[in-house]
Amino acid sequence: MTSQQWTAEAANQAPGGHVPTPGEPPRPVPERPVGLAVVGAGYWGPKLVRNAQQTPALRLHWLCDLDEAKARTVLGEYSTVGASGRYERVLADERVDAVAVATPAGSHYPLVRAALEAGKHVLVEKPITTSAAEAAELVELAERGGLVLMCDHTFCYTPAVRRIRELVQGGEIGDVQFFDSVRINLGLVQPDVDVLWDLAPHDLAILDFVLPPGVVPVGVSAQGADPIGAGRACVAYLTVRLSNGALAHCHVNWLSPTKVRTTLIGGSRRTLVWDDLNPQARLAVHDRGVDLTPPDQLTDAVRHRALISYRVGEMVAPALVEQEALRNVMAEFAAAIVEGRPPLTDGRAGVRVLELLEAASLSLELGGITVPVGVGDREAVR
Repeated sequence: MTSQQWTAEAANQAPGGHVPTPGEPPRPVPERPVGLAVVGAGYWGPKLVRNAQQTPALRLHWLCDLDEAKARTVLGEYSTVGASGRYERVLADERVDAVAVATPAGSHYPLVRAALEAGKHVLVEKPITTSAAEAAELVELAERGGLVLMCDHTFCYTPAVRRIRELVQGGEIGDVQFFDSVRINLGLVQPDVDVLWDLAPHDLAILDFVLPPGVVPVGVSAQGADPIGAGRACVAYLTVRLSNGALAHCHVNWLSPTKVRTTLIGGSRRTLVWDDLNPQARLAVHDRGVDLTPPDQLTDAVRHRALISYRVGEMVAPALVEQEALRNVMAEFAAAIVEGRPPLTDGRAGVRVLELLEAASLSLELGGITVPVGVGDREAVR
């Protein structure tokens, strides 16, 4: 076994795999707010800046970007937050306890590694890096230093997904039988990644977040197409085989004229339907499904009828408090630092998502065959 394989295996082991969902009451504010620097003033960085400034447990000191003028524009003329184009200057500031990285994925590994080596906690935008092996190295480095490494899997912090996690892991839906998600819209076609790496990380992170302990992905197959000649898959279908025999299926598409964001999770007792574009009823719990008569309950009369029966019950739409997911991300990051615990979406979660993406890419290259999770060598699956 190579050192990279060993590190990747270690990064997938508990603790940190499944942390109980914290309650809704507000967390106490620490005596001294956690000093924070945001790196990246592009699309996501300003959102982190705004939410950090509205999180009492955090104190934003810096916005760092190679284009310092752009960082100053984001902060505004009267901001007390410093702007800098020098990352080393930010890391040298003793007031900075933590760094939030919101830069292109290709730059994540060196930026996160430098922050961890400087003794800073790190929140990093998805994906954590561009390879599972690099991500596993960062997990090991963070754990050696007693530092928090958190992935910004934002959808996992929406009230709907938090409730889904509670229902699934609490056994309310019974045994998980299927997971089916659709994430389609018109554009934007990315210049550096295919549609799998652009959109599927959201659904794979949600899958990882809500699965009950003991149920894990074991194999991945993917099919993709490039009907517009973009040079990369613009439409893709991803199937994940789970250890309990269930299937998880993800459909991602840049070419759909309509936007769809739905996820169905079927259980032996109930089925969950999450429609993220329906603010009136984002989550519905259906008491509908298929029942199978156990062999020990079969009678002569039952044997002459179908063993499968269909259950049609009520639908309930749980009340959800509307909250900005990114605000919950920042609060969780601060709480994990103050409490000295793994965050809900820690570095290990980032490794697991990358392993699924790498297996999907390899399956795509090899014509859609099923690739075992964690096998990065194409010769090993031929």
